[in-house]
Amino acid sequence: MQDACALALTKWPAEGMPSRPLGWIVAVARHKALDRLRREARRAPLEAAAARGWAGPPPAVPNGAGPGEGGLGDDDLALIFMCCHPALDPEARIALTLRCVCGLTTAEIAATFVVPEPTLAQRLVRAKRKIRQAGIPLKPPGPEELPRRLAAVLRVVYLVFTQGHMAPAGAELVRGTLCEQAIRLARALAALMPDEPEVTALLALLLLTDARREARTGAAGELVLLGDQDRGRWDAAKIAEGTALLRQALSAGHPGPYQVHAAIAACHAEPDTDWTEIAALYGELARYEPTAVTEANRAVAVAMAEGPAAGLAILDSLGARLARWPQFHIARAELLNRAGRTSEAVAAFRRALDLPLPKPEQAFLERRIGELLGDGKP
Repeated sequence: MQDACALALTKWPAEGMPSRPLGWIVAVARHKALDRLRREARRAPLEAAAARGWAGPPPAVPNGAGPGEGGLGDDDLALIFMCCHPALDPEARIALTLRCVCGLTTAEIAATFVVPEPTLAQRLVRAKRKIRQAGIPLKPPGPEELPRRLAAVLRVVYLVFTQGHMAPAGAELVRGTLCEQAIRLARALAALMPDEPEVTALLALLLLTDARREARTGAAGELVLLGDQDRGRWDAAKIAEGTALLRQALSAGHPGPYQVHAAIAACHAEPDTDWTEIAALYGELARYEPTAVTEANRAVAVAMAEGPAAGLAILDSLGARLARWPQFHIARAELLNRAGRTSEAVAAFRRALDLPLPKPEQAFLERRIGELLGDGKP
C-alpha cells in the first residue's frame, strides 16, 4: 500500500487524479503484492538452479515442463498450487486462494459459498492465523505433492470462471476477463497434467459454457435467457473443442464431478435441450457434490422435464439453506409463475431483488415483475 501511495504521488500530478482514487490505489497495491508473491515463488527454484550451476550442468527438463519445480511454468498456477496447502481445511484453502491469489473480494467469495460475508471473513482470518502459528511453508509444491492439491486447485479455477460467467453484483452480467483468466489457467493445468481426466473435463466445461458468452447479453448489455439466445452467436470452435475434450476425459474410465458438469454443459450446447438427461446428470452430480445448490439445479431440470410442481417440491425443501442465494428465489419465482401462482411468484422475485445482483439481472427481474403485475411497473 505504501508503494502504491508513493506511485500515486508521482503519477497523479503529471497525469491527473483517476476517477476512483481509492480503487486505483487498492488495485495497484494488489498488483504489487502479487508481483512480490511471484518473485518469492520463483526464489527457491532460482537459488537451486544457481547452486546446481556451481556443482555442474543442470539436469534436462522434461518435455512440456516449464520453469520452476514440477514444471509449474505458469506463475498464477504455481501460486494457486502453493496456496492450496493440504494442512488447511478444504473450504479455507479455496477461499484464501481466491482472495489472495485470484483477487476476488470477500463479498464475492461469500456469495460463491452462499454464506454471510462476516462468516467468510472469519474463515480467512482463521486460515491466516493457522499458517502463522503452525509455520506452514507456502512454497511451490514438488511433482509428488500435486495430486493431493489438485481437487482444491480445480475448484479455485472453476470458481474464478463462475465469478466471470455470472457476476454476483456490479454493472455487468459477464466479466470476460475472469472467464478468460480461468480458461488460461485450465489450459495450463491441462498441459501440466494431461493424463488427469478431471483436469481435461474442467477445461471442456469452461469452453462449453463460455461458448455462449456473446449470446447471453443483448446490444444494451441486458440479460438474454438460454431459450431466447441467438445460437448463431455461440462460438462453434469452443463447442467443438469442449466436446472433443469431454469425450477424451470420459474415455479414461475414471468418472468425477467435472466430467458430469461438462456433460451437462454439453447438453445445453445441443440444438434441443434434453432436460430429462440433464436432470439425471444432476442426480449423478449429487453423488460427488451433495450440496443444496446441486439439488436446486436438479429441481429446475426436473421442472422442465416433468412440470413445475415436481420442481417446486424439491425447491421448497431447500429454502432455509439457500435463502441468501438469489438464483434460488429466481428459479422458484419462475416455477410459481408457470404453476399459475402469480402473487407468490412476484413475492419470490422481490426476495431475489433484496439480495446482491448484477444490474442487468436486476433490470430483468424488475421487468418480469411488471409483466406479472400487468402494469409494466415493478
